[in-house]
Amino acid sequence: MLLIIGSLIVLASVGGGYVLSHGYLPMLWQPYEMIIICGAALGGFVISNSKHTLIEVFKSLPKLITGSGLNKALFMDLLSLMYDLFTKIRKEGVIAVEADIEEPDQSPIFAGYPAVFKHKVLIEFVCDYMRLISSGNMQPHELESLMDAEIETIQHELEEPAHAVTSVADALPGFGIVAAVLGITITMRDISAPPEVLGMHIAAALVGTFLGILLSYGFVGPTAIAMKNEAHEKVKAFECVKACLIANMNGLPPQMAVEFGRKMLFSSVRPSFNELEEHVRSR
Repeated sequence: MLLIIGSLIVLASVGGGYVLSHGYLPMLWQPYEMIIICGAALGGFVISNSKHTLIEVFKSLPKLITGSGLNKALFMDLLSLMYDLFTKIRKEGVIAVEADIEEPDQSPIFAGYPAVFKHKVLIEFVCDYMRLISSGNMQPHELESLMDAEIETIQHELEEPAHAVTSVADALPGFGIVAAVLGITITMRDISAPPEVLGMHIAAALVGTFLGILLSYGFVGPTAIAMKNEAHEKVKAFECVKACLIANMNGLPPQMAVEFGRKMLFSSVRPSFNELEEHVRSR
């Protein structure tokens, strides 16, 4: 939603300021310039990225409008899920959760948190490391190093769409200049035309430069930053799980282990100690 609001603010500010300065708004509508700029940018985008990255970019864009779902409620469910797993291990032993982590879709523990279960990569991360813990062959520092390496890989993969869109934003001013130069060549062809005709041609050419810069700094660049911020929010979920698992391996009780995970979250989505405690007790 903020993506839409921000875009409307940009359009209203630029267009409104232009009109209030006695500008002629229809003059900014140059569809052929848009074809040159946007088409060239799209072509460069396709050339420079893999099929996987292209798919991830177009999958990420709707989430900027609807939201990723990584809110306080989801993180409370995630911490409650970790608490339930740790409690079962503490009462029945680490072997007791083998059935849950081998087939999480059949597990009553995981079934109690459908919002978390939608994030398949996160559930796989939890199950993989719970499986390694149940093997009993790894020390906490060894497991932590492995998790750090995987989280770094996950972050790199999650940020790839943002990097791809950033490259488009960087290229748009250049493509705006390309459109402007092509417009000037048309003007030079009609150099013998009356001044008012030449003026229209030159104005249309200058709009190309304007559109390239506006699209870059007003829309595409901010979209890339929003995608990168969303990637950081997703990574926090994995760091939260890591903190919980390491604390549990070090012998801390479930309530304290999830407290370590809670402290890893951004303040905007971090539940308070009392909120989390009440949520865990209510399950």
